[in-house]
Amino acid sequence: MLKNPIQLRLEKFESWQYLTFMASLCERMYPNYALFCQETEFADPQPYRLILDSVWEILTVKNAKINFERQLEKLEDMVPAADDFDLYAVNPAIDACVALSDLLHALLDRDQIPEIALSISALSVETVANLEEAQSGEAITNENQKDNPAVCEEWDVQWAIYRALKEAESRDIELIKSLRKELRDPCVSNIGIEL
Repeated sequence: MLKNPIQLRLEKFESWQYLTFMASLCERMYPNYALFCQETEFADPQPYRLILDSVWEILTVKNAKINFERQLEKLEDMVPAADDFDLYAVNPAIDACVALSDLLHALLDRDQIPEIALSISALSVETVANLEEAQSGEAITNENQKDNPAVCEEWDVQWAIYRALKEAESRDIELIKSLRKELRDPCVSNIGIEL
């Protein structure tokens, strides 16, 4: 697992900050899944979008009621099997599903939120690092990660999300909405996929 000081700083977040951070990273991974679905006709990416939207809803709408166990069941049917596809795009698509599944598990077991946030952070960076390794043939390690612009950019985005959340004195619905819009509107993923 690639290391970064953000992993230590995240440990001081409140639940809403963790959940917003995780939803933000899932938002950045969504285009990887959507493009994979479009290219392979594996599935309709819309259910993934709807599940992720339900997470944003719970963060921004007072008294929103979402059955996350049911959302998790729906997601299980949407995960591609790596062995069924002979193309690299299946890997980032699977990572996107794992991240969203982890986020749903965090909503179901709030005691696990801090460690799941770290896991999703690491997974998002690993998605980037794995693509870079596949393209260059060179392993990305803690020692050389600063030499890779794509990995550095992913850490920079995570830091930007972290800083925005850290500055909030209390749960800030407008901040959550603006983060969602900022990450969703360009529709560019953590590995540069554009929809």
